[in-house]
Amino acid sequence: MNESPRTIFFDGIAEKWDAWEDLPALMGKLASGLEDLGIGSGEAVLDVGCGTGNLTMALLAKLSASGRIVAIDISSRMIEIARKKAGDPRVEWHTADARRLPLEEGTIDRAICCSVWPHFEDRRAVAKELYRVLRPGGCLHVWHLASREHINEVHASAGEAVQHDMLPPAAETSDLLARSGFLVTTTVDGEERYLVTALKPTR
Repeated sequence: MNESPRTIFFDGIAEKWDAWEDLPALMGKLASGLEDLGIGSGEAVLDVGCGTGNLTMALLAKLSASGRIVAIDISSRMIEIARKKAGDPRVEWHTADARRLPLEEGTIDRAICCSVWPHFEDRRAVAKELYRVLRPGGCLHVWHLASREHINEVHASAGEAVQHDMLPPAAETSDLLARSGFLVTTTVDGEERYLVTALKPTR
């Protein structure tokens, strides 16, 4: 894979990432959020943009022995750190672009894009690819644990590679997903959470 400016950027901050977080508070928010999302214990979950593996760890705590996670990120360094934290055979790790997932069609129950949606240059292509790998009736969540305004302020000052990576209004994301074939069920654009949930129709 050719190294994009974003890949270089995230490789460069991988070692610092967790130090910037209040990890106990973050894990609490992730656990609570996963309860709200209704994660099933035996699901196959795609963690898109897994970073240093914090959502992966929260998912592992929710899943039974029959559950599995496919965790992807464009940053191989982020993946290395995540793999060390979450050394669990239920996780399959890939350094991959979300527009070209190393997965068969219809093999994923749920895809979660947590804190990653602004970084996709071609969100329509990502939506199309997520639609492909989800099973009929499968669920997609575009999720942030902060307001859109806060996310965009952080990115604007974070460095040249990501300074234009803006999170669009949730209504805009909902419309994109609907035009990509999804059935949108939840749209939240609040002060503490951003969430768009959509289903792949069973047809």
